[in-house]
Amino acid sequence: MINFSLMGAGRIGKMHADIVNNHSECNLKYVYDVNKKFAFELENKYGCISTETAEEALTDKDVDAVLIASATPTHIEFITKAGKSGKAVFCEKPIDLDIEKVNVCLKEIKDVKIPIQIGFNRRFDISHRKLQEARKSNEIGQLELIVITSRDPEPPGIDYLKAAGGFFRDTTIHDFDLSRFILGDDPIIQVSAFASTLISEEAREVGDHDTAMFILKSKSGVLIHINNSRRAVYGYDQRVEIFGSNGMMISGNQSPTSVEKFTNSHTKANDPIHYFFIERYAQAYKDQFKDFVQTVNSKSKASVSFEDGRNALIIANAAYESLNSGKVVNISYD
Repeated sequence: MINFSLMGAGRIGKMHADIVNNHSECNLKYVYDVNKKFAFELENKYGCISTETAEEALTDKDVDAVLIASATPTHIEFITKAGKSGKAVFCEKPIDLDIEKVNVCLKEIKDVKIPIQIGFNRRFDISHRKLQEARKSNEIGQLELIVITSRDPEPPGIDYLKAAGGFFRDTTIHDFDLSRFILGDDPIIQVSAFASTLISEEAREVGDHDTAMFILKSKSGVLIHINNSRRAVYGYDQRVEIFGSNGMMISGNQSPTSVEKFTNSHTKANDPIHYFFIERYAQAYKDQFKDFVQTVNSKSKASVSFEDGRNALIIANAAYESLNSGKVVNISYD
């Protein structure tokens, strides 16, 4: 049985608590959150211990793994303490908003022998993963284009925006990582970014954006187009297309059922697509956790590594450089 500490009991933390609790090989031993009410809710629901300090949850000898779903500024501290205490670590993205802090953390944990996995859940979506497998097997021939659409149903509130670190690091970082996942060993080397504030007054107030497009280029010449919006009135719009010399594959939106309705006012009408990411990626979150548990049990390297999190942030930073300069930016991962 793997004993877990959960750091963070907000929306994402609650979801992870349920996943841990429902896994036959796992036990939720501790939960920590600065909001004691949130932590007590999970304590009462799952019978875990709500700790007074983060230190206890991170270093207790009976804890085998730490799942970090707390506020981004705490991630590096928790990764470092848990890793140096010999705990396997799963941390939600991003590692941090500051690449220099990420680099310092990398040096701090370089001798740690336990797995550290970053939570890019879209890699574990069954449909998205099929595209990556098709690229590896050359099912569509030589890969030439990747097109990713990622649009939220509505903009977040101002408190969230103040802490999110900017549209590219908060939202598009998932798409940067998904592009890297599909490309495999073919690194992204250039980015050109455009962004506007067309929707959200709150985004305008904090100097952020709500609408963006990106063109990226891999070392082999594959072109990637990403488009993002913080408002899609029809739901959580998540689509990926790969195009190659022998054809095309699309991972499309999902809805609760596959029923189609034909009436005198509608042709081929479907149920609305899932409204937000927890519903849309419910299966991916579970499969992501199963993968982490397997990694812990086998003492193998994490399938989504610390370096994956670092590289996605480097691309996001390069995208901001492009946006601010109006130029195509070359990307270095050194």
